[in-house]
Amino acid sequence: MIEFIAAVFFLIITPGPGVLTTAGIGAAYGYRHGLAFIGGLYVGGFIVMILVLSGIAAAGLAIPWLRTVLLLASVGYLLFLAYRIATAGARIGFIDPTKPLGFWNGLALQPINPKAYVVTTTLFSGFAMFPDAFLFEVTVKIVIYSLIWTPLHVLWLFASVRLRQLNLGTSTQRAINIAMACSMLLVVGLALYSSL
Repeated sequence: MIEFIAAVFFLIITPGPGVLTTAGIGAAYGYRHGLAFIGGLYVGGFIVMILVLSGIAAAGLAIPWLRTVLLLASVGYLLFLAYRIATAGARIGFIDPTKPLGFWNGLALQPINPKAYVVTTTLFSGFAMFPDAFLFEVTVKIVIYSLIWTPLHVLWLFASVRLRQLNLGTSTQRAINIAMACSMLLVVGLALYSSL
């Protein structure tokens, strides 16, 4: 169980589209919109869990041309987000300041987020805890996952709101954006590596 907890922590704390968008919302709009977005991410993540655990995701990805199209679309989307982050200049965050994202945007993001599928598949197909009690094991994993996932996302939101309040210098804000973009590129690399 300790290995599962460590895997959940490190897989979730690694910035992906959900975390980075949450950070952008927190930097641009603060807690209220950020918490709504996190709620949508959580429900969307649960939908991804259902797709993975039911085998629907595996069945869809077993079709070679569909798998390639979905992979290219996901990688393209992640590269676009990395570009938006890196070119945000001296403003932390990459969200359009005229249109805050909320619950429905978070919900819509997870089903097209390749990291959500990679993480869910890794966590629920590995780390056998109760091999003779599948439903119990899934329930325990969902509880552990939720207990780690929620505080980590709220922590990212808190950090981004605090960054906005610090009124950092131009070069520092630009460096943060570049680091966030590099993190997104790491996610792209992991998505491509997991498809091999």
